[in-house]
Amino acid sequence: MNASPALPTELTLRVARGLDEMPARVFYRIAKLRQEVFALEQDCLYLDLDGRDLEAGAIQLWAESAGGGIAASLRILPEDSQEPGLVSIGRVVTAPEWRGRGIAAALVEAAIGEVAGRPILIHAQSYLTEWYARFGFAQTGPEFLEDGIPHTPMRR
Repeated sequence: MNASPALPTELTLRVARGLDEMPARVFYRIAKLRQEVFALEQDCLYLDLDGRDLEAGAIQLWAESAGGGIAASLRILPEDSQEPGLVSIGRVVTAPEWRGRGIAAALVEAAIGEVAGRPILIHAQSYLTEWYARFGFAQTGPEFLEDGIPHTPMRR
């Protein structure tokens, strides 16, 4: 694995362990970014606000500018129904103007640290499997289509 990437100095890493720990306006900006990227940019029609952000044990991580803009975010979800202790990382998203600066990598590293050695499942967009492998994720099954986009199951 590479050394932990750092956020650009103008951004701050934020963590909320449950939606009650974050202002509604912050979650609104995160949801808006997810819609802009996943629904509009990637032309993928699906229900982003799937209720999982509300689950007990859900954690939100995001990189925020001094003005409150969201540069990137992700969520960590408990997956105990699949396997005790298992978590997933998903909805990894970076605003177009912040891409290529290591922000998503810094968030993924922070998320890995947040779950302290627990097994982690991801459904990576297939073109990103090598990127996720940098963090110790390995493919665990065949590629599949999710909302019309090729994904690969991976685990760390």
